[in-house]
Amino acid sequence: MRHVRASAGLGAAVLLLLTFAGVAVATELPLAARLELLAGAYPDAIAGASDGHLVLRDGGAALPIDDGRKKTHAQKLAAGDIEDSLSQIYPLGACDMRPPLDFDPGRIRNEALLKRLYGGSADTVARDLVAIDWFGERLRVTSRHGVAKALQAVAAELASSPKLKRYLIPSAGTFNWRTIAGARTLSVHSFGAAIDLNTGFADYWRWAGGAKGRAVQYRNRYPLEIVGVFEKHGFIWGGRWYHFDTMHFEYRPELIAIARQAGASTCR
Repeated sequence: MRHVRASAGLGAAVLLLLTFAGVAVATELPLAARLELLAGAYPDAIAGASDGHLVLRDGGAALPIDDGRKKTHAQKLAAGDIEDSLSQIYPLGACDMRPPLDFDPGRIRNEALLKRLYGGSADTVARDLVAIDWFGERLRVTSRHGVAKALQAVAAELASSPKLKRYLIPSAGTFNWRTIAGARTLSVHSFGAAIDLNTGFADYWRWAGGAKGRAVQYRNRYPLEIVGVFEKHGFIWGGRWYHFDTMHFEYRPELIAIARQAGASTCR
Protein backbone atom coordinates (compact mmCIF):
# COMPACT_ATOMS: atom_id res chain seq x y z
CA MET A 1 0.00 0.00 0.00
CA ARG A 2 1.30 3.49 -0.81
CA HIS A 3 1.38 6.74 1.16
CA VAL A 4 0.45 5.29 4.54
CA ARG A 5 0.91 7.58 7.54
CA ALA A 6 0.17 6.91 11.17
CA SER A 7 -1.85 9.59 12.96
CA ALA A 8 0.02 12.29 14.86
CA GLY A 9 1.10 11.32 18.32
CA LEU A 10 1.07 7.58 17.74
CA GLY A 11 4.83 7.30 18.24
CA ALA A 12 6.69 4.03 18.15
CA ALA A 13 4.62 0.90 18.47
CA VAL A 14 4.79 -0.86 21.79
CA LEU A 15 4.20 -4.59 21.92
CA LEU A 16 2.36 -5.31 25.14
CA LEU A 17 1.26 -8.81 26.02
CA LEU A 18 -1.82 -9.10 28.20
CA THR A 19 -2.88 -12.45 29.57
CA PHE A 20 -6.50 -13.09 30.40
CA ALA A 21 -8.26 -16.42 30.67
CA GLY A 22 -5.14 -18.14 29.33
CA VAL A 23 -5.05 -16.06 26.13
CA ALA A 24 -2.01 -14.11 25.03
CA VAL A 25 -2.94 -11.11 22.93
CA ALA A 26 -0.55 -8.71 21.24
CA THR A 27 -2.23 -5.40 21.83
CA GLU A 28 -0.18 -2.98 19.74
CA LEU A 29 0.66 -2.67 16.06
CA PRO A 30 1.42 0.65 14.38
CA LEU A 31 -1.59 2.31 12.81
CA ALA A 32 0.24 2.50 9.49
CA ALA A 33 0.57 -1.29 9.49
CA ARG A 34 -3.08 -1.75 10.39
CA LEU A 35 -4.14 0.55 7.56
CA GLU A 36 -1.96 -1.36 5.12
CA LEU A 37 -3.62 -4.61 6.14
CA LEU A 38 -7.04 -2.98 5.85
CA ALA A 39 -6.28 -1.97 2.27
CA GLY A 40 -4.88 -5.40 1.52
CA ALA A 41 -8.11 -7.03 2.66
CA TYR A 42 -10.16 -5.04 0.12
CA PRO A 43 -7.75 -4.39 -2.76
CA ASP A 44 -10.50 -3.71 -5.30
CA ALA A 45 -12.01 -1.01 -3.09
CA ILE A 46 -9.23 0.67 -1.11
CA ALA A 47 -6.28 2.35 -2.81
CA GLY A 48 -4.41 3.29 0.36
CA ALA A 49 -4.03 5.97 3.01
CA SER A 50 -2.65 9.45 2.55
CA ASP A 51 -2.59 12.64 4.63
CA GLY A 52 -4.85 11.24 7.30
CA HIS A 53 -7.47 9.88 4.90
CA LEU A 54 -8.39 6.53 3.42
CA VAL A 55 -8.52 6.71 -0.38
CA LEU A 56 -11.07 4.49 -2.11
CA ARG A 57 -11.15 3.43 -5.74
CA ASP A 58 -14.78 4.41 -6.36
CA GLY A 59 -13.86 8.02 -7.08
CA GLY A 60 -15.67 9.33 -4.01
CA ALA A 61 -14.29 11.53 -1.28
CA ALA A 62 -11.51 10.14 0.88
CA LEU A 63 -12.58 9.14 4.37
CA PRO A 64 -10.91 10.61 7.47
CA ILE A 65 -8.98 8.00 9.42
CA ASP A 66 -9.14 9.87 12.73
CA ASP A 67 -11.91 12.39 13.41
CA GLY A 68 -9.85 14.01 16.16
CA ARG A 69 -12.39 13.34 18.89
CA LYS A 70 -11.46 11.66 22.16
CA LYS A 71 -14.18 9.10 22.80
CA THR A 72 -15.38 6.73 25.45
CA HIS A 73 -15.90 3.13 24.45
CA ALA A 74 -19.64 3.73 24.12
CA GLN A 75 -19.00 6.71 21.85
CA LYS A 76 -16.69 4.63 19.66
CA LEU A 77 -19.45 2.05 19.29
CA ALA A 78 -21.95 4.75 18.36
CA ALA A 79 -19.78 6.72 15.94
CA GLY A 80 -16.38 5.14 15.49
CA ASP A 81 -13.88 6.45 12.97
CA ILE A 82 -11.60 4.17 10.96
CA GLU A 83 -8.83 4.31 13.55
CA ASP A 84 -11.33 3.37 16.26
CA SER A 85 -12.49 0.36 14.23
CA LEU A 86 -8.93 -0.99 14.19
CA SER A 87 -8.07 -0.08 17.77
CA GLN A 88 -8.64 -3.46 19.45
CA ILE A 89 -6.83 -6.53 18.16
CA TYR A 90 -8.99 -9.59 17.69
CA PRO A 91 -7.63 -12.74 19.44
CA LEU A 92 -7.39 -15.78 17.20
CA GLY A 93 -7.67 -19.41 18.13
CA ALA A 94 -9.71 -21.99 20.00
CA CYS A 95 -9.62 -20.17 23.33
CA ASP A 96 -12.28 -20.51 26.00
CA MET A 97 -11.82 -16.87 26.92
CA ARG A 98 -13.77 -14.47 29.10
CA PRO A 99 -13.46 -11.06 27.43
CA PRO A 100 -12.54 -8.25 29.85
CA LEU A 101 -14.66 -5.14 30.26
CA ASP A 102 -15.28 -3.30 26.97
CA PHE A 103 -13.01 -5.61 24.98
CA ASP A 104 -15.06 -5.69 21.75
CA PRO A 105 -12.63 -6.22 18.83
CA GLY A 106 -14.58 -5.65 15.62
CA ARG A 107 -17.75 -4.44 17.30
CA ILE A 108 -16.49 -0.89 16.78
CA ARG A 109 -17.18 -0.19 13.11
CA ASN A 110 -16.99 2.76 10.75
CA GLU A 111 -20.34 2.87 8.99
CA ALA A 112 -19.17 5.24 6.26
CA LEU A 113 -16.51 2.74 5.20
CA LEU A 114 -18.92 -0.19 5.27
CA LYS A 115 -21.29 1.72 3.00
CA ARG A 116 -18.48 2.43 0.56
CA LEU A 117 -17.43 -1.22 0.59
CA TYR A 118 -20.88 -2.78 0.20
CA GLY A 119 -23.46 -0.13 -0.71
CA GLY A 120 -25.19 2.78 0.93
CA SER A 121 -28.76 1.51 0.80
CA ALA A 122 -30.68 -1.73 1.02
CA ASP A 123 -31.37 -1.64 -2.71
CA THR A 124 -27.73 -1.09 -3.59
CA VAL A 125 -26.57 -3.93 -1.35
CA ALA A 126 -29.30 -6.22 -2.69
CA ARG A 127 -27.98 -5.93 -6.24
CA ASP A 128 -24.85 -7.84 -5.23
CA LEU A 129 -26.52 -10.55 -3.16
CA VAL A 130 -26.15 -14.16 -4.24
CA ALA A 131 -27.60 -17.34 -2.79
CA ILE A 132 -25.30 -19.92 -1.25
CA ASP A 133 -26.06 -23.39 0.06
CA TRP A 134 -25.84 -23.55 3.85
CA PHE A 135 -26.51 -27.18 4.77
CA GLY A 136 -29.66 -27.30 2.65
CA GLU A 137 -30.73 -23.73 3.31
CA ARG A 138 -30.38 -21.00 0.71
CA LEU A 139 -28.85 -17.91 2.29
CA ARG A 140 -28.35 -14.54 0.61
CA VAL A 141 -25.01 -12.85 1.14
CA THR A 142 -23.03 -10.25 -0.77
CA SER A 143 -20.72 -11.31 -3.55
CA ARG A 144 -18.48 -8.30 -2.94
CA HIS A 145 -14.95 -8.76 -1.61
CA GLY A 146 -15.21 -12.54 -1.62
CA VAL A 147 -17.82 -12.78 1.14
CA ALA A 148 -20.02 -15.39 -0.59
CA LYS A 149 -17.02 -17.51 -1.58
CA ALA A 150 -15.64 -17.33 1.95
CA LEU A 151 -18.92 -18.38 3.56
CA GLN A 152 -19.31 -21.24 1.08
CA ALA A 153 -15.79 -22.36 2.01
CA VAL A 154 -16.77 -22.29 5.68
CA ALA A 155 -19.78 -24.51 4.94
CA ALA A 156 -17.68 -26.95 2.92
CA GLU A 157 -15.13 -27.34 5.72
CA LEU A 158 -17.71 -27.64 8.49
CA ALA A 159 -19.56 -30.30 6.49
CA SER A 160 -16.73 -32.71 7.29
CA SER A 161 -17.89 -32.71 10.95
CA PRO A 162 -21.55 -33.83 10.94
CA LYS A 163 -21.71 -33.48 14.75
CA LEU A 164 -21.56 -29.70 14.32
CA LYS A 165 -24.59 -29.43 12.06
CA ARG A 166 -27.08 -28.93 14.89
CA TYR A 167 -25.29 -25.73 15.90
CA LEU A 168 -25.32 -24.34 12.36
CA ILE A 169 -28.93 -24.75 11.25
CA PRO A 170 -31.41 -23.35 11.01
CA SER A 171 -29.50 -20.15 10.44
CA ALA A 172 -31.00 -17.09 12.12
CA GLY A 173 -30.23 -15.02 9.04
CA THR A 174 -27.78 -13.21 6.84
CA PHE A 175 -28.84 -10.10 4.86
CA ASN A 176 -31.18 -7.80 6.78
CA TRP A 177 -30.97 -4.03 6.42
CA ARG A 178 -31.45 -2.96 10.04
CA THR A 179 -29.87 -1.17 12.95
CA ILE A 180 -28.22 -2.96 15.85
CA ALA A 181 -30.58 -3.61 18.77
CA GLY A 182 -30.49 -0.63 21.13
CA ALA A 183 -28.35 1.46 18.75
CA ARG A 184 -28.66 3.75 15.73
CA THR A 185 -25.84 2.20 13.74
CA LEU A 186 -26.36 -0.37 11.03
CA SER A 187 -25.68 -4.04 11.64
CA VAL A 188 -23.20 -5.78 9.36
CA HIS A 189 -26.20 -7.92 8.37
CA SER A 190 -27.32 -4.82 6.46
CA PHE A 191 -24.42 -5.35 4.07
CA GLY A 192 -24.94 -9.08 3.53
CA ALA A 193 -21.61 -9.80 5.22
CA ALA A 194 -22.75 -11.53 8.41
CA ILE A 195 -24.45 -14.74 9.47
CA ASP A 196 -26.20 -15.82 12.66
CA LEU A 197 -26.21 -19.51 13.57
CA ASN A 198 -28.88 -21.62 15.29
CA THR A 199 -30.42 -19.47 18.03
CA GLY A 200 -31.04 -22.57 20.14
CA PHE A 201 -27.43 -22.31 21.34
CA ALA A 202 -27.12 -18.52 21.31
CA ASP A 203 -26.11 -16.26 24.17
CA TYR A 204 -26.25 -12.48 23.97
CA TRP A 205 -25.11 -9.75 26.34
CA ARG A 206 -28.46 -7.99 26.35
CA TRP A 207 -30.21 -11.22 27.34
CA ALA A 208 -27.67 -11.55 30.18
CA GLY A 209 -28.82 -8.31 31.78
CA GLY A 210 -26.48 -5.88 30.04
CA ALA A 211 -29.36 -3.88 28.61
CA LYS A 212 -30.41 -3.06 32.18
CA GLY A 213 -26.98 -1.78 33.10
CA ARG A 214 -25.79 -4.84 34.97
CA ALA A 215 -22.38 -6.44 34.46
CA VAL A 216 -22.72 -9.22 31.91
CA GLN A 217 -21.88 -12.83 32.70
CA TYR A 218 -20.21 -14.37 29.68
CA ARG A 219 -21.53 -17.65 28.33
CA ASN A 220 -20.89 -19.66 25.15
CA ARG A 221 -22.40 -22.94 23.96
CA TYR A 222 -20.96 -23.18 20.44
CA PRO A 223 -17.97 -25.51 19.88
CA LEU A 224 -14.77 -23.55 19.30
CA GLU A 225 -14.07 -25.80 16.32
CA ILE A 226 -16.73 -23.78 14.48
CA VAL A 227 -15.06 -20.52 15.45
CA GLY A 228 -11.70 -21.65 14.12
CA VAL A 229 -13.13 -22.51 10.71
CA PHE A 230 -14.86 -19.15 10.38
CA GLU A 231 -11.70 -17.30 11.39
CA LYS A 232 -9.66 -19.26 8.84
CA HIS A 233 -11.87 -17.79 6.11
CA GLY A 234 -11.89 -14.17 7.26
CA PHE A 235 -14.82 -14.01 9.70
CA ILE A 236 -14.69 -12.74 13.26
CA TRP A 237 -16.89 -14.08 16.04
CA GLY A 238 -19.19 -12.11 18.32
CA GLY A 239 -18.24 -14.46 21.13
CA ARG A 240 -14.89 -12.66 21.42
CA TRP A 241 -16.65 -9.54 22.72
CA TYR A 242 -17.43 -8.40 26.26
CA HIS A 243 -20.78 -7.41 24.74
CA PHE A 244 -21.02 -10.92 23.37
CA ASP A 245 -23.24 -12.24 20.59
CA THR A 246 -22.21 -15.86 20.27
CA MET A 247 -24.33 -16.81 17.27
CA HIS A 248 -22.90 -13.96 15.19
CA PHE A 249 -20.07 -14.05 12.64
CA GLU A 250 -19.14 -11.23 10.28
CA TYR A 251 -16.64 -10.92 7.45
CA ARG A 252 -13.76 -8.74 8.62
CA PRO A 253 -10.62 -10.08 6.94
CA GLU A 254 -8.67 -6.97 7.90
CA LEU A 255 -9.04 -7.83 11.60
CA ILE A 256 -7.93 -11.41 11.02
CA ALA A 257 -4.89 -10.14 9.09
CA ILE A 258 -4.06 -7.61 11.82
CA ALA A 259 -4.35 -10.29 14.48
CA ARG A 260 -1.93 -12.54 12.64
CA GLN A 261 0.55 -9.73 12.05
CA ALA A 262 0.37 -8.59 15.66
CA GLY A 263 0.85 -12.08 16.99
CA ALA A 264 -2.52 -12.55 18.65
CA SER A 265 -2.29 -16.19 19.60
CA THR A 266 -4.16 -19.25 20.65
CA CYS A 267 -4.46 -20.52 24.22
CA ARG A 268 -1.15 -21.13 25.98
